[in-house]
Amino acid sequence: MAKKKIIVTIDGWSSCGKSTLAKQLAKVLGYVYVDSGAMYRAITLYFLRNHIDWTDANEVDIALRNISIEFHYNEVSQQSEIFLNGENVEYVIRDLVIAEKVSDVAAIEAVRSFAVAQQQNLGKKKGIVMDGRDIGTTVFPNAELKIFMTADTAVRVERRFKELYSKNPNITIEEVKNNLEMRDYIDSNRKISPLRKAEDAIEIDNTNLNMDEQLRIAIDMTEKKLKTLA
Repeated sequence: MAKKKIIVTIDGWSSCGKSTLAKQLAKVLGYVYVDSGAMYRAITLYFLRNHIDWTDANEVDIALRNISIEFHYNEVSQQSEIFLNGENVEYVIRDLVIAEKVSDVAAIEAVRSFAVAQQQNLGKKKGIVMDGRDIGTTVFPNAELKIFMTADTAVRVERRFKELYSKNPNITIEEVKNNLEMRDYIDSNRKISPLRKAEDAIEIDNTNLNMDEQLRIAIDMTEKKLKTLA
């Protein structure tokens, strides 16, 4: 690949495989992968653990001042993992309890401002791949390459169910479906940075694609973009 580094944003609906693609693409490019959704999940975890009333603006502001979020590369898993105030919470934040509340927390203006500022700081040196809901529209509106991922709802529900079932065999597909639909609604209807496809984003519908196929498409997109900038 060319030496010039760019910012690649990957937005889209829940359970479209955004994180999977972003991690793979970052590895191929030798870029840093940033999971923006994990930031909101970590903030949600902090709020729940500390019984923060997120409808109280003052409580939220005080809580945010006590939150430190960092990403560290795990040499063993070869993955970036998120740390909340020095604690590795990479796996704790994937719980359905967090998933049920994260969209509500992420819709709070102060929370989004806090997270976006950290995300933009991470992108100053470029050479990053970041996935989320508003990365190409709000966080990096001038990113060189924007990808928007989508897939049929039934397929997304099945993928999410398989992911969660291995951790919680008691979960039902109906619970997963309700959670996913609720998150889609909240994410696309919130007043602050709603989920939408950027005008210059390129869509990947991976309903019928496997991981290798979608990665190949994303690599081709990146190579084309880098050639135009060379």
